[in-house]
Amino acid sequence: MFDVYRNHKHELLVLSKGSAIPTLSSRHKWRKSRKRVLRVSDEIRSAVQRHGYYVRSLRVTKERTI
Repeated sequence: MFDVYRNHKHELLVLSKGSAIPTLSSRHKWRKSRKRVLRVSDEIRSAVQRHGYYVRSLRVTKERTI
């Protein structure tokens, strides 16, 4: 299982259940999601196994149309 956190900058932090928030990402105030996450994508799972966490932006980038 995984714990999912969000911050005011619309970033997502995924940790394995019970892990502490890494110091790299602790400068932001993270709010824990109320939903329990049982499954994540292979990309997220491998990043959590390698680094102990996975961080990404939730913002959708708008591409300019010419």
